Amino acid sequence: MGLGKTLQTLTHILRLKNAGSDSPTLIVAPTSVVPNWFAEAKKFTPSLKAIILHGPQRRKLFSHIPHADLVLTSFALIQRDVAELKKHSFKLIVLDEAQHIKNPSAKVSQAACELQSEQRLCLSGTPVENNLGELWSLFRFLMPGFLGPLERFRRNFQNPIEKDNDEERRDFLRARLGPLILRRTKDQVATELPPKTILVHPVDLNSAQRDLYETVRATMDEKVRDAIKARGLEQSQFAILDALLKLRQICCHPQLLKLSSDEARKAKRSAKLDYLFELLDTLFAEGRRVLLFSQFTSMLSMIETELGIRRISYLKLTGESKDRGQLVERFQNENIPIFLISLKAGGTGLNLTAADTVIHFDPWWNPAAENQATDRAYRIGQDKPVFVHKLICAGTVEDRIHQLQQKKSLLADSLLDGAVKATPDAAALQELLKPLS
Repeated sequence: MGLGKTLQTLTHILRLKNAGSDSPTLIVAPTSVVPNWFAEAKKFTPSLKAIILHGPQRRKLFSHIPHADLVLTSFALIQRDVAELKKHSFKLIVLDEAQHIKNPSAKVSQAACELQSEQRLCLSGTPVENNLGELWSLFRFLMPGFLGPLERFRRNFQNPIEKDNDEERRDFLRARLGPLILRRTKDQVATELPPKTILVHPVDLNSAQRDLYETVRATMDEKVRDAIKARGLEQSQFAILDALLKLRQICCHPQLLKLSSDEARKAKRSAKLDYLFELLDTLFAEGRRVLLFSQFTSMLSMIETELGIRRISYLKLTGESKDRGQLVERFQNENIPIFLISLKAGGTGLNLTAADTVIHFDPWWNPAAENQATDRAYRIGQDKPVFVHKLICAGTVEDRIHQLQQKKSLLADSLLDGAVKATPDAAALQELLKPLS
């Protein structure tokens, strides 16, 4: 989240070495973040010998592991290399963006728990994204058995806290976990940061979009109801999410759906895209530097086309980008007004303090993911006030996702800060399929 977790961890590793440790530290991070760890280690702790396990040639480096201070690998590779990594006893294992093991049944989570080390550390700006079961999965890695079996944890803590708002159970869990969690916020650490202002922009669908939205909504609502009736709510999640995806796409741009109906042929324009470029005209006139995030790479391509027509220079980062570091360096050092970034590819591991404006073109269920994306600009090193613009189609599924985000934020805060919490149950998903309001 831009609070210096990487540097603080490297400092701890250097201290371990200076205290006489001759065992390596294993750092596991998202693939896109691994090069950043290597660069930061080279810059701030050059005395640490670091190796990166990456690509098919990495097997040649396995024999070097005992002689390294830092061994850097990715979550994607520990599943494949777990047999080799288990041969080594590490001084410390660090999971960066540790929410990658939030699903206890996932292979990556199981592989992480098989590794051997004296100490373990999880780094995450989002230890609780959706439910408390995710926190249990992190602690299974950190301290196996500390929170008991998963079913007992669900019975004693997760269900009472999430479903019944049991403050006694919540306080008990907070007291148990408190000594093991160091939570730092920007208000506490980065006191020199300038202010951040969040602006929500309601956007009204144009008439053709509204007609298409209602047609698709009614059709998908019927399909979802039939699925729930036949298989039950829990077994109908795919149908529900497919319906919500289509409605979200219509909000962004009707052409994302690639439908051939009369309503779809009429809906050639996107009210949100039109609104975006009106906003950008104002921001560019003010000399703003913009990071623009979207879930949909196809939407970024449409925005890219519009920028080209208007002869506005830009950069774009998606999962297909190979020159990630070079793109970041160009944006930081050149006067390029806008950087288009897919939320999945660019939500972590980037330092883009040259930007002073963030635009979220479409909302995502998890507010922590949006916050992490925002913190590519709002982090240590930022010296300008940062403005965050969220474009929300009024009365649509986007509006309801935005409301749901507030409740998910409260779930995490209720455990980490002790605030009053609220979280939706599964039935709340059906609310998202209501008609336009």
